[in-house]
Amino acid sequence: MTRQLLSVQVGLARKVQIQGRSILTAIHKTTVDGPTPVTPLGLLGDEQADPSVHGGLDKAVYAYPSEHYGFWRDARQAAGASGFDDSLPFGSMGENLTLAGLLENEVWVGDVLRFANCALRVVQPREPCFKFNAAMGFAGAVKAMALNGHCGFYLAVDEPGQLRAGESFELVPGSRQTSIAELFKARLFKHLR
Repeated sequence: MTRQLLSVQVGLARKVQIQGRSILTAIHKTTVDGPTPVTPLGLLGDEQADPSVHGGLDKAVYAYPSEHYGFWRDARQAAGASGFDDSLPFGSMGENLTLAGLLENEVWVGDVLRFANCALRVVQPREPCFKFNAAMGFAGAVKAMALNGHCGFYLAVDEPGQLRAGESFELVPGSRQTSIAELFKARLFKHLR
């Protein structure tokens, strides 16, 4: 199976209006062309607005399966939210890496994504917050992610280097004790309120 890095995105923290409040967020990412340096704290040029829940050594890079984008286009259309950005470009989930060929149920905590010039270790699933609802344009986005398990996963940087869109990568199995899908399901209840 070919696994590929389709797109690389970074974003700076900025204030946006969410439910009438000015909120700092870095969920809005922009595609990077060419090689992107990867440091122990993530991609060069990427920021996190709330380091208590994003970023740091254990959540340095956020990866998301491209296969879920069709689900989100349909969900937004069903919620009447698709009009303002029908294309839903890669990076719309707030991810740094948009991957092809690797879903949450195929990834385990401790697995390593080995690229040509760096290695990233799977740490945990993403848990969405209210900012994800705002980014998707409808109030049920967090609940939809919780119900469907389309969460993506955080990566720690085991070997700094660089990444480039279009390159393939290898999944090197870790101890295989806890899958990302199982871990997300265990944390699911709080997102279903």
